[in-house]
Amino acid sequence: MTVTLETKDLYLQEFERAEKSLPGAFLKNIRRSALERFSTLGFPSTQEEDWRFTDVAPLAEIPYRPPTHTADTAPLVASARGPLKDYQIAFVDGRFTPDFSSSRLPSGVTVGSLASFLEKDPGRIEPYLTRVAADGHSFTALNTALHRDGAFVHVRKGARPEQPIHLLFLSSRRAAPFVTYPRVLAVIEEGARAMLVQSFIGPAGGTYFTNAVTELSIGDGAVLDYTLVQRESHDAFHIATIQARQGRNAALTSHSIALGARLARTDLGAVLNGEGAECTLNGLYEATGHQHVDNHTTIDHATPHGTSRELYKGILDGKARGVFDGRIVVRPQAQKTNAIQTNKNLLLSKEALVHTKPQLEIFANDVKCKHGATIGQLDRDVLFYLRSRGIGPEEARRILIHAFAGEIIDKVQVDAIRNQLGGCIFLMVPGAGKGGT
Repeated sequence: MTVTLETKDLYLQEFERAEKSLPGAFLKNIRRSALERFSTLGFPSTQEEDWRFTDVAPLAEIPYRPPTHTADTAPLVASARGPLKDYQIAFVDGRFTPDFSSSRLPSGVTVGSLASFLEKDPGRIEPYLTRVAADGHSFTALNTALHRDGAFVHVRKGARPEQPIHLLFLSSRRAAPFVTYPRVLAVIEEGARAMLVQSFIGPAGGTYFTNAVTELSIGDGAVLDYTLVQRESHDAFHIATIQARQGRNAALTSHSIALGARLARTDLGAVLNGEGAECTLNGLYEATGHQHVDNHTTIDHATPHGTSRELYKGILDGKARGVFDGRIVVRPQAQKTNAIQTNKNLLLSKEALVHTKPQLEIFANDVKCKHGATIGQLDRDVLFYLRSRGIGPEEARRILIHAFAGEIIDKVQVDAIRNQLGGCIFLMVPGAGKGGT
């Protein structure tokens, strides 16, 4: 506890040093309030229900500091120049990197550095920033207090870009542990349609802490397909909050893919704030060795005639630990809600462990809701059948793992990401799972 308290003080001291240089004059009081919340909450402990199975003490004990010099970007070129580079904005260690970003943008779309907009055009940011994602837990509050840069995405009313917009966050390898606070604000106006991909990639062996917050404001009748791909270093910590607010008849489809990090925690929430809104949350998490992956989701049906579908799948090997905590809330006024939630887990070793907790909280009386969870292993009879047909043990295992994950992968709408993920499933066979770029 002493170490944790001392580490918390480092973040408080960092704010005092950096406050005057942080962008966005209108954020001054908001940042100060968020810091006070972090100071009050401190780092979460396993005594708290939402963190009962996720111990952040290893993270809290390391004195992470913001990077102080420009990174060597040469090792990151291959990751930056991938198949989604056409409409891409890139960041290295939390800072906008023009060399890895595209100047091309489809009609009706604005994408740029959040820090730049906070300095030059704060009026476009102020109505939305910090209004969608509340400082629910201490990591979100810490991001609100200390974020310097990130991405701003604005899709204007009725715009329908055909290609996905890619937000790429790269981490470098440095001598000392460092922390970044990426902040993303995406505003999808009435009647617009967009595909948004957010990627986090780090080199094998990199020791760092990514504390990210993403806010999605989806207007009436708008449609957003959002894909999150987390492939951090297996020595890194990744804490992410994604919060969406949907208007009338708005539709959100989310694909959350977690493959990396020593400890990864994603809190993903959607508020169906307009009648007839639709929400689909798909997730795939893979962990091996001593990795720990935690997914907390909340779908808040706040208005009538809402529809939600949620399917998360986990694959765990070695001594990995997984957590799924899914919560669907149906408020008293949200009559005619239709919601389904499912979590399925595949354990590939006797030492792997997963905690699953699907939840329904229903306060309306005219709804259709159901939920469920399963935990299992590879079917020995099917493995025997494949091997009897001349397929080797590793290949047979790979086929079954790919079939299990394929239900999620096939739902990803962005071809480049879907094809890439299909090639990553081999991580669960012997000799794989090293992580990194």
